[in-house]
Amino acid sequence: MARRCDLTGKAVLTGNNVSHAKNRSRRRFLPNLCDVSLTSEVLGQQIKLRVSASALRTVEHRGGLDAFLAKAKDEDLSSEALRVKKLVAKKQPAAA
Repeated sequence: MARRCDLTGKAVLTGNNVSHAKNRSRRRFLPNLCDVSLTSEVLGQQIKLRVSASALRTVEHRGGLDAFLAKAKDEDLSSEALRVKKLVAKKQPAAA
């Protein structure tokens, strides 16, 4: 399974461990991923996603999963999140 956030696309970064003697060895910076169930008010169901902790804060800040997906770029979203975004967009005009 890829270490990538389903909502923001945040992935593994690489860099160096640098010792006091300036010796460099390669290392990986892993995103803080959490398995969560987010509720969609428009669909009326919960969606299981693998999301970074910073993305969870962003979802709360924007007012929920539906509002976050409305503003999110399609290339950042996973296939599951993109499917949910299209379902929400299809049902949104009917709710309004």
